[in-house]
Amino acid sequence: MAEKLIIKAFGMVAEEIGQSEIWLDSVSDTQELLAILKERYPGLEGMKFSLAVDKELVSENQKIDGAREVALLPPFSGG
Repeated sequence: MAEKLIIKAFGMVAEEIGQSEIWLDSVSDTQELLAILKERYPGLEGMKFSLAVDKELVSENQKIDGAREVALLPPFSGG
């Protein structure tokens, strides 16, 4: 049986997809994950957000096979 991956969305990303958690069958890397999410939720296409895999921020394609959690984080503003 395939492992399930939990996707946690925050802020405007959660608002766009209409929920704060999504469960997906395991995917191999962040590029595949983003393609799936943007196909299901077209509003994410032009939106800026960061990914954290098991609480570690990632900035480029990363293997997530075996990861338990991916967070979709909206831009943070300071000041």
